[in-house]
Amino acid sequence: MDLRSYTRQYARQDNRLAAISYFGTFAVYFVALALAISQADRWYVLLPAGVVFAFAAVRLYVLQHDTGHHSLFETRRQNEWAGHILSPFTFAPFEVMKQNHNLHHANIGNLEHRETGEIHTMTLREWQHAGFWQRLGYRLYRNPLILVPLGAAFTYFIRYRWPKNSGEFGAFGVLLHNLTILALLWVLYSVAGLQGVMIWFLFSLLGGMIGVFLVYLQHNFEDTYWDRRPDLNPAEAALQGSSCLDFGWFFDFAVANITLHDIHHFNARIPSYRLRQCHYNLPDELAPRRIKFPEALRAVTLKLWDEDKKQLVPFPA
Repeated sequence: MDLRSYTRQYARQDNRLAAISYFGTFAVYFVALALAISQADRWYVLLPAGVVFAFAAVRLYVLQHDTGHHSLFETRRQNEWAGHILSPFTFAPFEVMKQNHNLHHANIGNLEHRETGEIHTMTLREWQHAGFWQRLGYRLYRNPLILVPLGAAFTYFIRYRWPKNSGEFGAFGVLLHNLTILALLWVLYSVAGLQGVMIWFLFSLLGGMIGVFLVYLQHNFEDTYWDRRPDLNPAEAALQGSSCLDFGWFFDFAVANITLHDIHHFNARIPSYRLRQCHYNLPDELAPRRIKFPEALRAVTLKLWDEDKKQLVPFPA
């Protein structure tokens, strides 16, 4: 059986499983936030509750990503409504983010359309021809101590207030989305005061940092895939250019299996609640290489795409 035929049997939506994942994640999100705020004076409750809230926020983002592919629920309308409802809690305006993400899928691994990716990657040749200020800016941008915390704060709280292509894909929806976030924050402030808003913000930032770290690892690892047309192979770009992270079952569950990104890029119609089953039932001859946590940490030292070696490499000495 070829991989396309194999993955097609898992591209089946089930409203019961989708509802459990969707409403269950919302329940954990609200309960963890309420617990963190009500027990703010007990750090041994606040911290674990806040971490659970952060992972629930990541999970909501992944579920919204599923709705953008119309792969979570059974019908298009159900997915669209679910995605819009998730939008204020993920900070990502649904329609614009859906369209931008579809552009990312359409141009995965394409060196001539790197603007559609989440993390910018320079080639080694571009680096060698870059000036001092361009190199300095790129070094700062790719520094994990800047990319992860500041990148998360900038992306989720600032950039997503007006994402790229907002004018083309739905300016009114973005404005309505931002007003809804302000209304929800006003409700939170009315109920829990400034302390409640700060707890929400800090652990939302933690969720954003987890998200940025995962987004980085999805396409930035040593043997990833980049090429130029006409040599670009879309199937190879999807599989080899996207990672499979092996951080254990519980981590996969906590982030709705977005760690299994290679299979997702190969067949985006597979819902998140079937991705792990699809991946770990793969025949041995089709099973991809899995990246464990030590290798994932090493991946943050890789900065430039070497077109000759076909590898992601560190900065030159």
